[in-house]
Amino acid sequence: MSLLSIFKTNLFKATSAEVQSAKKSATSEPIAAKKEEPKVVAPSVDTAVIMAQAQAQAQNQAREIILAAKDEAFKLKDQAIKDARIQLEDIEVRAKALVQKQQGLQALEDQVNKEKLSLEAQQKQAEEMKAKIVEQEIAMAKKLEKIASLTTEQAKKELLTQVEKGSSQEIARIIKETEEKAKNEAEDLAREILVDSMRAGATDYVAEYTISTVPIPDEETKGRIIGKDGRNIRIFEKVSGCDVSMDDAPDEVKLSSFDPIRREIARVTLIRLIKDGRIHPARIEEYFDRARRDVEQLMFQEGQKLCHAVGVYNMPRDVIAVLGRFKFRTSYGQNMISHTLEETRIGIKLGNEVGANIDTIRLGCLLHDIGKVIEGEGNHVELGVNFLKKYNLPQNVIDCVAQHHEDEEFSSVESMLVYISDAISGSRPGARHENTEEYGKRIKQLEEIAKKHPEVEEAYAISAGREIRVIVNPGKAGDDQLSILAQAIRDEIRSTMTFPGTVKVNVIRETRAAEIAS
Repeated sequence: MSLLSIFKTNLFKATSAEVQSAKKSATSEPIAAKKEEPKVVAPSVDTAVIMAQAQAQAQNQAREIILAAKDEAFKLKDQAIKDARIQLEDIEVRAKALVQKQQGLQALEDQVNKEKLSLEAQQKQAEEMKAKIVEQEIAMAKKLEKIASLTTEQAKKELLTQVEKGSSQEIARIIKETEEKAKNEAEDLAREILVDSMRAGATDYVAEYTISTVPIPDEETKGRIIGKDGRNIRIFEKVSGCDVSMDDAPDEVKLSSFDPIRREIARVTLIRLIKDGRIHPARIEEYFDRARRDVEQLMFQEGQKLCHAVGVYNMPRDVIAVLGRFKFRTSYGQNMISHTLEETRIGIKLGNEVGANIDTIRLGCLLHDIGKVIEGEGNHVELGVNFLKKYNLPQNVIDCVAQHHEDEEFSSVESMLVYISDAISGSRPGARHENTEEYGKRIKQLEEIAKKHPEVEEAYAISAGREIRVIVNPGKAGDDQLSILAQAIRDEIRSTMTFPGTVKVNVIRETRAAEIAS
C-alpha cells in the first residue's frame, strides 16, 4: 500500500469519528434537558406543543451541525490530499536530482583516475628517458676524454684559456666604448633632467621695490592728509615707520620703507583714511591697528595658499603664519613666495628622477628660507633651524634646512637636492635682478644703532637709508639732550657702518596729552 493510500484511510477514519461524535452530542442534549426537568404536575397541551417544537428545533440544529462538520471534514481531506501530492512530487524531483549528481560525480571520479594513471605513465617514461640521456652523456664524456687524453676539468680550463686569449682585447675595447657611451649619456641625461626641472619649476616673476603708491582723488584730500601745520603726516610717519612723499606727483602719495610689511600696512591705512575722509591723529592710529590685523590675516592666508600649492597640509598654524610673510619679503630682488614655489617644483622633479623621498624634499624646499622672516640673533639658517625644532618637525627635514647653504655636510640625498634646487632657482637667468639683501641689512642696522639708547622709543630708516628718524620718549629725555643723542648716533654710524653718501640723523621729541570726557 502506498503512502498516499494510507494517508487517505487515516483521514477518512478521523472524519467518521468526528461525525459520530457530533451526532451523539446532538441527540444527547434533549435527553439531558429532560433529566434536569423537575417532576411536577403533568404538562398541559400547550406545554406539550412547546416541547415538541423545541425538540424539532434541536434536531434541525443537530442536522446543520452534522452537515457543517461533514463539509469541513471534506475540505480538510481535499487540502491534505493536495499537500501530500505536492510533497510527494517535491521528493521525487529531489531524488532525481540527487541521482543525477551522483552519476556526474562518479563520471568525474572516473575521469580523474584515468588522467592520474596517464600522468603517472608519462612521469615514468620521462624518468626513463632522463636516465638514458645521463648514461649517454657519461659514455660520450668518457669517449672524449679517451680521444683527447684530457679529463673534463682539464678540457674546461683549456677552452677558457683559449677564449680569454682570443677575446681579451675585444672585451677591453667593448668595455672602454661602453664606459665612454655611459658617460656621454649620463651627462646628456643629467643636462636634460636639470633643464626639464627648471622648466617645470619656472614661475612668473614680478620685481619688488621699496616704494608703494597711493592715488589721491583731489587737492582737498591731499590737504587733509598733511593736516594743520603738517600734524597728520607727522603722526602717520611716526606710527607707520614709512616716509611719506607728495612732491613727485600731484595726484599720488608715495610711501617708502625697506620693510615691505610695514609699507603694506601703511598703504592699507592710507587708502582707508582717504575713503573715510576723517583724517586726524586718533583716526590714523585706529586705522593703522586695523590694517595691521588685516595684513596679518592676509599673510596667514598666503601661507596657507603656499603650503597647499606645494602639496603640504596639516602644518602648525604658527609656521603657516611665518610662511605668509614671504609675500612681502624678497631675496636679492626675488619674491620669496615665487622663489619657494619654483625651488619646490624643481626639487620634486629632481627627486622623482633619482628616487629620493619626495615628502622630505617638499618640506625641506618649503621651509629652507623661513629664517629670513624671523627676527633674532644669528643668520637665517640658524634662526630657521631653531624655529622648526620648536614644532617637532622631522629631523631629516630640519637637516635639509640646516645644510641648504653647505653650512654642514650633507646627511642625505634629500638635503643635497634641496641645496641644488635652491641654487638652480636663484642662479637661473632673470630670477634675481638686484642685490637688495645687503641694502636691507644696512637699513636694519641703522635702526638697531638708534634703538640701543634707552631714551629712544622708536627708530625708522627712511629715504632708502639716507635718513634715520628717531622718536624719543619725552619722559626720559629733555629738549636739551636731543642734540647730544643725535651726535652719539651719528658717531656710532660712522664708526661701525659703510654706506654710500650721507646719513641724516633726525631726532624728534613730541609731548602729547589726551583726555576722555564721559
